[in-house]
Amino acid sequence: MAAPSPGYSVTARISAPAGYNITSEIVSVAGNAGAQITALDVVESHHDRMVLDLTANTSSPEHADEVKAALETLAGVTVNHMSDRTFLMHLGGKLEVVPKLELRNRDDLSRAYTPGVARVSKAIAEDKSLARKLTVKRNTIAVVTDGSAVLGLGNIGPEGALPVMEGKAALFKQFANVDAWPVCLDTQDSDEIVKIVKALAPVYGGVNLEDIAAPRCFEIEARLREELDIPVFHDDQHGTAIVVLAALNNALRIVGKQIGEIKVAISGVGAAGNAIIQLLQASGVTHIVAAGRAGIVARDHEHTDPHRKWIAEHTNPENLTGSLADAVKGADVFIGVSAPDVLTEADVAAMADQAIVFALANPDPEIDPALAAKHAAVVATGRSDFPNQINNVLAFPGVFRGLLDAGVADVSNDMLVAAATAISANVSDDELNSSYIIPSVFDGDVARDVANAIVEVAQRAAQTS
Repeated sequence: MAAPSPGYSVTARISAPAGYNITSEIVSVAGNAGAQITALDVVESHHDRMVLDLTANTSSPEHADEVKAALETLAGVTVNHMSDRTFLMHLGGKLEVVPKLELRNRDDLSRAYTPGVARVSKAIAEDKSLARKLTVKRNTIAVVTDGSAVLGLGNIGPEGALPVMEGKAALFKQFANVDAWPVCLDTQDSDEIVKIVKALAPVYGGVNLEDIAAPRCFEIEARLREELDIPVFHDDQHGTAIVVLAALNNALRIVGKQIGEIKVAISGVGAAGNAIIQLLQASGVTHIVAAGRAGIVARDHEHTDPHRKWIAEHTNPENLTGSLADAVKGADVFIGVSAPDVLTEADVAAMADQAIVFALANPDPEIDPALAAKHAAVVATGRSDFPNQINNVLAFPGVFRGLLDAGVADVSNDMLVAAATAISANVSDDELNSSYIIPSVFDGDVARDVANAIVEVAQRAAQTS
């Protein structure tokens, strides 16, 4: 059974006979059933009965049912209701629109709305650039998806994607005070997506593309960057790449290796893998071998996908062929953005001394981290229940905060590298160890430092242009 997780937290409303030992008996039975108890509260108390709320983490909905059944084995105990706390959190959505100003009287209304607003509208109509100063465009981005590649769920459509995009918008506000709104499109046609986003663009200061399947995501991002005058950032590509580079910078500090001298093996050549390769190369990595489902990407193979062809032409300097095991042999670093259980313990043992393993497939990594740690000096995953979580939330809020503050449309590799360096720097020499190579997602300094790094790069680019 998987470990209990807050993602499967439940609250059981329990009716039980009054008695000195009843609470300890309830906790004991739930704990023996594998529940991780987080709270036990008395809701009602009477002479002969009590009503209690037991809150606990479980490992799945099925496990929650098992905990309920175990509780009801106690004499006189009834579970009246079992609430899924994750579903309750999403009840009615996670976002709301709140005015920045208070409309207290007719005077306020006359300036916020008619007739005063007409003067502002006229000024913007005469000079569209004023929209960035006088409307929500100054601090608002669109989180755009077609629901075709959502988390580990795949193609679940726009409605299924909406809770994820709401969560993304909440993170933007929480960590960087960026106002974001979900834009979930009921189409998976690239031309139509580009057309719709262009039509919506006047409202927004930037576009965060999210959970759009490869290879369409490459085309959509490229076209929107070419045709819009606001920044466009595909987080599945560039956010992942930034945080991977940040973690790698610090992992290399631990093992004492230089980024320009390492050999890197990558499993997964979709959106994230492609962006990671490009950013590693921009940071000085010269030896990368990438593998997909069919094995190592090599120049001798025929590639109909232009992005796969680009990887073949710009990586694998020795033109190796074979399986992922062949790519990993002798490598200093493994980065997985692919599928569960594609890497074996023997593969990790065959890597170079002081190896680094980033097994980032979610929810199940490319290798059990405990197995990888037997042979690797540093191990990271994409999960919050293991050390060294590679989480995009360390990157995207600060990146957009910086892009909005700088007022630029272009997103350059120099910006992405600077963002990664800023994240790395939030782990001091005193804090750094093999279980702490990346700062906490709740570190309040990270988004600020990433934003400042983006602004600095933008200002340097403006001075030299």
